[in-house]
Amino acid sequence: MVLEVALIDVVPGQEDEFAAAYAKGHDILAGTPGCRSVLMTRGIETPNRFVLLVEWDSVEAHEQNFRQSDRFTTWRGLIGPFFAGPPRVEHFVDVPV
Repeated sequence: MVLEVALIDVVPGQEDEFAAAYAKGHDILAGTPGCRSVLMTRGIETPNRFVLLVEWDSVEAHEQNFRQSDRFTTWRGLIGPFFAGPPRVEHFVDVPV
């Protein structure tokens, strides 16, 4: 399992519109083959900052099944207009104990 973490800053004052667009597009992302779970969080101290957490089967599932598909184009079309700048996206794996 791979965790995608996307730090998204939204144009101040457009947080509610962004959240509504995310709600419309949630199933587009969540229904992607290889996607295990999706969670969007919102900052308390910085309310225009959102963190998207997506569990994928692999980095390839994210990049090939989503980023290189029409799903991504539709998803970005919904939420992209509210971005204050490009999101910072990274992938993580669990640290064994």
